[in-house]
Amino acid sequence: EAVAAEWMLEFACSCLCRHFAERSGAEFWRWRDVAQALINGLSQIPPHQKKTVYLCQLLIRIAQGKSLGLQFENDQRISPLESALSFWTLLEREEIKLEKLHEEIRRLIQIQIVAVHMENRYFKEAAEVLERMFTDSESDKPLRVKLATIIKTKDPYVPLLQSFSYGLLISKIKSYIKLFMKENETNFLIQEATKHVVSKGLGATALQNRLVEVNENGKSDFETKQRFVLSLILLKDVLGQTLATSTFPMFFKFVFFCSLNNMQNVGKTGDSLPCSRRRQRWTHNEDLELKLGVREFGVGNWAKILVHGNFNNRTSVMLKDRWRTLSKIK
Repeated sequence: EAVAAEWMLEFACSCLCRHFAERSGAEFWRWRDVAQALINGLSQIPPHQKKTVYLCQLLIRIAQGKSLGLQFENDQRISPLESALSFWTLLEREEIKLEKLHEEIRRLIQIQIVAVHMENRYFKEAAEVLERMFTDSESDKPLRVKLATIIKTKDPYVPLLQSFSYGLLISKIKSYIKLFMKENETNFLIQEATKHVVSKGLGATALQNRLVEVNENGKSDFETKQRFVLSLILLKDVLGQTLATSTFPMFFKFVFFCSLNNMQNVGKTGDSLPCSRRRQRWTHNEDLELKLGVREFGVGNWAKILVHGNFNNRTSVMLKDRWRTLSKIK
């Protein structure tokens, strides 16, 4: 079980990294839930997986860094980006190289912690968070002084905040992800699943023919599904017998059978559908939650609406489809 959990966490982290870099919101949130469940199931973090866990937690917080209403820590004052900074600090301790990139990302997170508070006109809170970040008076003194001066102006659009923007932070995080993925190309599930496919005669030729059929817009989406399916083939063969026993954790059973359902749907239609035995009817209360969410966050912000709404086992894709249906009815 421990070995299987490690494989799945590595794969979940790989998916999180890829979907973060590709700005694939719905898929990112789906794998966030899987990664978070796996992490929560750890009694302690294995030393060789610390970077994996820290990176997952960092990406989850960076992705929601502008949502000050979300809480990741027991202390309600701690914003998502402050929480992200603590995990970035842990990541830095696990590495001795990339010193320049480490410093750039650290400064960008620090600046954006202040910037996000100022954008929401929380100037008092911005001053308080500055004190928490720089407890030592001599630590990063030039940046601390600059940020303190900016907070006093109460202007969130000063050149420093615009130059070291949230977009630049995302770009630097992507650079880090690229290096992380390069170092972790030996993901066990992907490697073994690829060998299995090749051994079954389903390798390069069929894949190349299939890729020719898809257009440029669909290529990335297909390749994502392809990797997902490859990993599940290995899970099916390696874990199939174990999953049938009652000793295997219920969460893994759920993920496995949910994934098999997705794999079958990908094979038939080219699209991955949510895991369920039958289509679940939308209730009147869920429709109201969806309408309230659209009114508050706007059409298209399905991930935010999902997080803040009271829905029964829904995904952001389900919310989007239901809204399309409700719009037609109206």
